[in-house]
Amino acid sequence: MKSTTARRVTLSVAVVAALTGVAACGSSDSGKGGKAAGDGAINVSPIAALRSAEQSTDKADSAKVRSTTSIGELMTMTGNGALTWGDGLKGNLTITYTGGKMADMMRQAGTSSMEARYLPDAYYAHMSDAYAQHTGGKHWIRYSYDELAKLGGASGSYLKDQLQNSTPNQSVKMLLASGDVKKVGEETVSGAHTTHYAGTVNVADLASKNSNLSSDQLNALKKQLGQAGVTTDTIDLWINDQNLLVKKSEKADTANGKMTSTAYYSDYGVKVTAVAPPAGDTVDFEKMLKSGGVMGSGTGSGTGSTVAGGTGTTS
Repeated sequence: MKSTTARRVTLSVAVVAALTGVAACGSSDSGKGGKAAGDGAINVSPIAALRSAEQSTDKADSAKVRSTTSIGELMTMTGNGALTWGDGLKGNLTITYTGGKMADMMRQAGTSSMEARYLPDAYYAHMSDAYAQHTGGKHWIRYSYDELAKLGGASGSYLKDQLQNSTPNQSVKMLLASGDVKKVGEETVSGAHTTHYAGTVNVADLASKNSNLSSDQLNALKKQLGQAGVTTDTIDLWINDQNLLVKKSEKADTANGKMTSTAYYSDYGVKVTAVAPPAGDTVDFEKMLKSGGVMGSGTGSGTGSTVAGGTGTTS
């Protein structure tokens, strides 16, 4: 396989798996407390309630995560694991593709799921034994965020920014930016009392809204959404009595089709350990590019035509 095709295949795996795996996880499950606590959000304004949720969730440092996501014909997937964000994003997720072009690509590569490991400077993808036949027997691919930003153009820069700065309260910030948050009601989510808030983020209108975000935050948010091809994003959030986010539902039109996601967190404050995989079982993506032809033929060629034509994330 030519080096440019290998770049498209492996970069697509990184961008689609890593970005959707983390971005879909902006929510939570049972909110069992952890390090954060506070008064309930009842009888306060939606803006004040979301401000409290933003601060409490940020201070919680970590949580277990489960999510479901679909993006047009590109994919449907689930994500399960735990993340910490107190000192840069770190953690582990098992990402399983259940439909769409990404599921077809992963099946051809010998599996329908992969382990995603996040560290502050790089993302690691654990591939199947069949895939490892094309990487010198090594199962882990290391994607430096700096390298992704350089090679992926707008999508690479977007990925780097999201992975290095993503926290569960990003969806809260999105609603604060919308300027028209509404309280929907009070509901029980996974056995916990919650308050349900909703709003729609219109990217074109963000600059004229009283968004409760700084100008730098607002400009960064508009840039991120624009790079993802998002014009409007409808968000529903459920916040428990400890001011912790317990559920998020999100719908948006993206460059790859309609996106829907639902995500949950549980066990705020859980201990999360994430270390780099063994060096002997890891191949660096940048070195793969320099070597050329690393993917071989057969499975690699088949996945190349599927992914390069389907993700819209590579050039």
